[in-house]
Amino acid sequence: MSDLYLEAIEQARVYDVAIETPLELAPKLSTRLNNEVLFKREDMQQVFSFKLRGAYNKIAHLSDKERACGVVCASAGNHAQGVALASHKLGIAATIVMPSTTPEIKVGAVRRMGANVVLFGDSYSDASEEAARLCRTEGLTFVHPYDDPLVIAGQGTIAEEMMRQNPGDLDAVFVPIGGGGLIAGIAVYLKKHSPRTRIIGVEPVDSAAMHDSVRAGHRVTLDQVGIFADGVAVKKVGEYTFDLVQRYVDEILLVDTDEICAAIKDIYEDNRTIVEPAGALAVAGLKKYVRQTGARGQILAAINSGANMNFDRLRHVAERTEMGEGREALFAVTIPERPGSFLDFCRIIGNRNITEFNYRMSSRSEAHVFAGISISDSDEIAQLQQSMLDAGLPTLNLHDNELGKLHIRHMVGGHCPLVKDEILYRFEFPERPGALLEFLSRAGGRWNISLFHYRNHAAAYGRVLAGVEVPPHDREAFEQYLSGLGYPFVNESENEAYGLFLK
Repeated sequence: MSDLYLEAIEQARVYDVAIETPLELAPKLSTRLNNEVLFKREDMQQVFSFKLRGAYNKIAHLSDKERACGVVCASAGNHAQGVALASHKLGIAATIVMPSTTPEIKVGAVRRMGANVVLFGDSYSDASEEAARLCRTEGLTFVHPYDDPLVIAGQGTIAEEMMRQNPGDLDAVFVPIGGGGLIAGIAVYLKKHSPRTRIIGVEPVDSAAMHDSVRAGHRVTLDQVGIFADGVAVKKVGEYTFDLVQRYVDEILLVDTDEICAAIKDIYEDNRTIVEPAGALAVAGLKKYVRQTGARGQILAAINSGANMNFDRLRHVAERTEMGEGREALFAVTIPERPGSFLDFCRIIGNRNITEFNYRMSSRSEAHVFAGISISDSDEIAQLQQSMLDAGLPTLNLHDNELGKLHIRHMVGGHCPLVKDEILYRFEFPERPGALLEFLSRAGGRWNISLFHYRNHAAAYGRVLAGVEVPPHDREAFEQYLSGLGYPFVNESENEAYGLFLK
């Protein structure tokens, strides 16, 4: 099987639309990590992503009859632009089915390439079902974003370029994983031509479909996926790609949102390019690999896979970057409610910079503080916490507390004494008109909303925190209502940060 893929990669038709992207040294990151770090700059393609390689290779191999009928795909992002550009180049009609939640900037980019855009449903799954229906009813050819041998071969041309650009063996190559098409193509080629090179996949910890599938020994379907790195938010990996990953990939690393944000900053500092979250996955994984293994003096390459970043998302990235680099600690601290207590708190912090300070008196004897503090490395977090505890200040480390980082830092306020039987949930709402109305209408006025916080992150989904008054005898009915609503949610009623600042 591998020989067929190798031949397909070597004969792939991609350079009518794709460029051979450079394999660039990242000097600042190399110095910091004591390794030679190389970036494969797929963000420099004309659609700012590697996706046009596989899309063009697939479409270029269609028969005359298939070309005459046209193609269809389901995508909210880079694959859509790849299919649209490839079809335009080859003079083939293309229909792109996108979720109705897709940001207008992406819809507009696809339309400008001449494709017919159909907005359907709230999710990729909805869009994919509509694309499948169009295949059946209109005779269109479906261009899969990853699970197609010709798409895999098109992506594999990246590895062929890397071998030319760095004739010696690379010690490791880090590749982002969504459905698996990119890493499958790269792995099958490199394992043949550079067998000592380690192939390491990288996934977000909340979208680890390939990692979990390899561990289980079969393809698994995730109940839900994270929305930050939306370019790799796949619930089930491909059949072809899973087989190739099992055969040729050495390891899969998982990284969190903070680590991805820190990697976006690293890439920007080296080449002044702002990549999208999925585009920074490989660099985040590379950094984690160096931390875990202590690697020194190696040649490590990362695939910077895409740069289709909405500008408004940068505020969220900037918030999370410092934590991802281990340069900011977040604490909830209870201090005495008396003159001089803030001064005493600052003396414990010493010369460190306070990045954020939210204060709320909870009684005449004490107050709760939400504090951000600059640190030089993550080891200081435990030291700071212990210093506060030694001073008699109850302290909660919020470094891994998503409720605290997403919502509470923006809404420290305290509890309303009129509220009774409040329970707290985090939701992901589709960014479309009527989503909030639907949430409220389905509740039917049965339960009172006692707290509500929403932040737009310029993505397909927004993050919502809601407190609802639900008597204990009605909790089961409320859970049924939530399940029927269809929005991903997390019960945060027992979160300690909620208890300190909002309850």
